[in-house]
Amino acid sequence: MPKAKSSIQVKNRRASFDYEFLETYTAGIELVGTEIKSIRAGKVSLQDAYCYFAGNQLFVRGMNVALYHWGSWGQHEPVRDRRLLLNRKELRHLAIEDKKAGLTIVAVKLFIADNGFAKLQIALARGKKEYDKRQSIKEKDIRREMERGY
Repeated sequence: MPKAKSSIQVKNRRASFDYEFLETYTAGIELVGTEIKSIRAGKVSLQDAYCYFAGNQLFVRGMNVALYHWGSWGQHEPVRDRRLLLNRKELRHLAIEDKKAGLTIVAVKLFIADNGFAKLQIALARGKKEYDKRQSIKEKDIRREMERGY
């Protein structure tokens, strides 16, 4: 019997406004304690989440996974650095690109995959300038008005 489709999708809406996404990757997350239960309950924030390299491993910093309400002694730290699981080729490519000026790696979306594991969609991104942000707002307004039928 197939598993039920999960509706847990936590998005970092601010990231698409502040950054232009060049490439996206889907990474697994190394979780401990009651973190997966809290994620399945939707108690996650990606507001200030970004990725960095320590050695040849990729970590996400600033991802807030709230404490699990029913947890006891096995509770996790809400804000801690979590290791991301990518294959070696992707890690090497991201490490090279991350060292270039003006590029960063940001967390875009957290979701539960069909197999039940938590996955984090990350993007190699370039920061937008002020005029780029104004252009994004203008395009969004035009798209919204076209959907309304004006």
